[in-house]
Amino acid sequence: MSELTMTAVERRHLLSAEQMARFVTEGFLLLDAFVPQQLNERVYEDQVQGGHGHTFWNRSEAVREVFELPEVQGIIQSLVGSRPVYDHSFLHIVPDHYPVAQDWHGDSIIDVRPHAFDIQLFYFSHDAPPEMGPTLILPGSHLRKINTFSLARYKNIVGQRQLAGKAGTLAILHHGIWHCAQPNATDRTRYVFKLRLRPGQEQRGLFNLDGYDSPEVRRIIEQGYQRWQGNEDRLDHMQRAKLWRYVTGDDSVDVSFEGALTRMGI
Repeated sequence: MSELTMTAVERRHLLSAEQMARFVTEGFLLLDAFVPQQLNERVYEDQVQGGHGHTFWNRSEAVREVFELPEVQGIIQSLVGSRPVYDHSFLHIVPDHYPVAQDWHGDSIIDVRPHAFDIQLFYFSHDAPPEMGPTLILPGSHLRKINTFSLARYKNIVGQRQLAGKAGTLAILHHGIWHCAQPNATDRTRYVFKLRLRPGQEQRGLFNLDGYDSPEVRRIIEQGYQRWQGNEDRLDHMQRAKLWRYVTGDDSVDVSFEGALTRMGI
């Protein structure tokens, strides 16, 4: 197993307070065409020439370079710190005209941490349009813990979002988000590389905190309701507020429903 090389990054490469608020609220960030095309082409060549599964991380220098870009390192450090732990990686390969969809599920359900989280980074070296079947996710689902494939009986859920994008697209997911891969209806093979990282330190105050309690940032969290949440949407609001306290490192900031955290003396 090869570790991820981390270097100090400039403040401008850290996630902004608004970006972190969206991650806390929706459980993911999607950066379209984020990785330079020249590097995408090198990774794609490695993928076509036989990289697969757990071995690709060690076999492809190019894919490791993707995660050593200052912009990517800034995202990683904002979420899991400067000493993240390499958990695992995998190159998923879906052949052309593959008709099978993956069932809805969540990863690593046995997790007793109240607020800490792993991240999973999905990287596409090539264009991944909707018809190619990139992963479906359900925004806001990361704070409702479920038991692996207990969601498998569902097919479509209102508000679901597909991680489609151009070559170089990078999706950063909270490990608890509900997701499922889709059929590939094109005549091209779909490659997606997944890297999972665990935090090597407490995840408090790691991003650019400028304006973390501004009206704009508060609005993102306070209005982050999803239609699928139904009658429990205010409970999800409370979970967002607790996670926001954790990632900001400020145990007095309160973006909960009607200031419930403060009223309850929490």
